[in-house]
Amino acid sequence: MIHIHHGIQAVAGVAKETDDAIVIEDRFDLLLNDRPVATLVASRDQLRELGAGYVISEGLVRCVDKVTLDGDRILVYSDTGCDLHRVKRETGSSGGQSFLSPVQTIVSDVRISPDDVIAITKEIETELWRKTGGVHCSVLFQDGKLLCKSSDVGRHNTVDKLVGYAALNGIDLSRCVIGCTGRQPAGMVRKSAHAGIPVIISRAASTDKGIAEAEAAGITLIGFSRGDRFTIYTHPRRVDLAGRK
Repeated sequence: MIHIHHGIQAVAGVAKETDDAIVIEDRFDLLLNDRPVATLVASRDQLRELGAGYVISEGLVRCVDKVTLDGDRILVYSDTGCDLHRVKRETGSSGGQSFLSPVQTIVSDVRISPDDVIAITKEIETELWRKTGGVHCSVLFQDGKLLCKSSDVGRHNTVDKLVGYAALNGIDLSRCVIGCTGRQPAGMVRKSAHAGIPVIISRAASTDKGIAEAEAAGITLIGFSRGDRFTIYTHPRRVDLAGRK
């Protein structure tokens, strides 16, 4: 997942040789029930989770029966698969293709405290991020406990990997909170909506369409979570805030 690259580092105008750990990006073909769905640019880990999570978070299936790997192909099988020819596609905020599938409103009585937001935010990093600084990270929490971490060259992939982990391990995502390093445009929020995740915490910003998507889907969207401050954009009822009127 990483390789060492020799380069020249400049410090205060003085050059010296250095070796940096560089993250590797790979390409994988994703197939659903043996039909091509997408080519994903991703990091080479948690690939079964990536495949399972992608088809769920894009609204193509409700559950996954099996995922196998064949070289650079991720083969996902589901009895709930849709007709791919009838699903509309759009170009996402990062230039990649995503699917336009109807999103149902999330109903969840999950509640968190400001301390929970801070604790979850502190966990949004992985060893790969610490070594390279070249990946996004996401974390999945349930009842205050860390269930899984993911990192990838693509922020969307980190969400897919956590959704896939939950799907392959029988975890109820309606009881979960996801934390992300990446900003939250509509495509990112829609992934959590399809998966049924009621709370998103991001260290970064959202966009206007990301906020609108969260509002419509019933998701509590929290951005700019840094230190002891954060901004709640939508559905603040799930956050227990002192002094809130």
